[in-house]
Amino acid sequence: MAKIVIPDSAQAALKELKSADIVVGIPSYNNARTIGHVVQAAHAGLLKYFPQYTAVIVNSDGGSSDGTRDVVLSASMQDARLLMLSTPVKPVNRLSLPYHGIPGKGSAFRLIFQIASNLGAKACAVVDSDLRSITPEWIDLLLRPVVHAEYDFVAPYYHRHKYDGTITNSIVYPLTRALYGHRLRQPIGGDFGVSLRLLRRYLERDDWETDVARYGIDIWMTTVAVAEGFRVCQSFLGAKLHDAKDPGSDLSAMLQQVVGSVFTLMQEYEPAWSRISGSQDIDLFGFRYDVGLDPIEVNLDRMLVSFRRGCEELKEVWQLALSPETLEQIDALAMATATPAAFHIEDELWVRLIFEFACAHHKRRLDRGTLLRSLTPLYLGRVASFVIETRDLTAPEVDQRVENLCLTFEALKPRLIAQWSGAPGPTPKSVPETVLPQHVAAGQKELEV
Repeated sequence: MAKIVIPDSAQAALKELKSADIVVGIPSYNNARTIGHVVQAAHAGLLKYFPQYTAVIVNSDGGSSDGTRDVVLSASMQDARLLMLSTPVKPVNRLSLPYHGIPGKGSAFRLIFQIASNLGAKACAVVDSDLRSITPEWIDLLLRPVVHAEYDFVAPYYHRHKYDGTITNSIVYPLTRALYGHRLRQPIGGDFGVSLRLLRRYLERDDWETDVARYGIDIWMTTVAVAEGFRVCQSFLGAKLHDAKDPGSDLSAMLQQVVGSVFTLMQEYEPAWSRISGSQDIDLFGFRYDVGLDPIEVNLDRMLVSFRRGCEELKEVWQLALSPETLEQIDALAMATATPAAFHIEDELWVRLIFEFACAHHKRRLDRGTLLRSLTPLYLGRVASFVIETRDLTAPEVDQRVENLCLTFEALKPRLIAQWSGAPGPTPKSVPETVLPQHVAAGQKELEV
């Protein structure tokens, strides 16, 4: 794949640097309020833990209008320098650059990876620009396994509120674990460490102009690493505290792009995942400890209303994706929304539903965008069921519920393989491009991935 064009403003700086050992990338868009802290933590981490290495901090910005890039270049390091236990041998350079292409985190990552590749960096870490909990130790934990232990991919491991990360807990983690056999707890966590070998593999690929460039970049990076046999591990980073999502953000689009990326990658890597059964732990670095967590607001009534209305209005779509048995059970649940205490989506039903959506996506039984958008009310129903069932449970008890769901995904994987490779059957009746109800796009905005 052709290299992307690096802005002229960076060419002179890169020419002067010639090479670097480490690159820390920070993608951003209107994060002036928080990015200064992130830059300071990254800078302090590089000075403290990698003083012998030439390092560059790269801010890849999506056109911020709030002065984000100015904050990056002016962030003071005076206090951090006082805390260093050893005198830094080499300075840390900073670059703040605009990226071009499809708006989104993936385009920002692409620019960061291209700069790291051009500089021949041994390791590259990427961290979110809205982090409030990042410490200098994060930089060490994300980079040291690459620099000193020859890992190619370091995924984050966080402590999270039991209602935070619902897309991860209900779909992405258990599905990718069952598919590829690696227990990577946060496959879409947002903060990663990557080797030069792996980031150059990323740059070779030709899917940067797809939904990967928006919300799908994290699961895309994780899947390529595990499916292609790169050495992977995870590092415990404590809590991930960051800015709340924009109240106007579209959950349906996020769910569509993240889950759509998982389903699309399933097609490419079918030879890898179809041979795997069960799962295994992977190496975990860092010291695990309990931390305080931000509360998460959950509007249970809105989720149940969305689920019920989906059952009323999306049946024509779901008939093309779901088996009669699964659809019958979903229909029965619509009546239960009137009494929330009795509303429950069993793990086995949820796993069958996700597998059937994956197969419908694979066999193109209907427009893929329509299919994925129609998943939103079902997802909200599953989250509502989870909230009802876990209200009085402790964090370890909730973790066990997630583990039970993962084991169900693994146990039913032979069903997925049979459906995936089976004959597509008669051509279903066509469905016009569906305009989904407004409530599907509205979603549950307090919950995050």
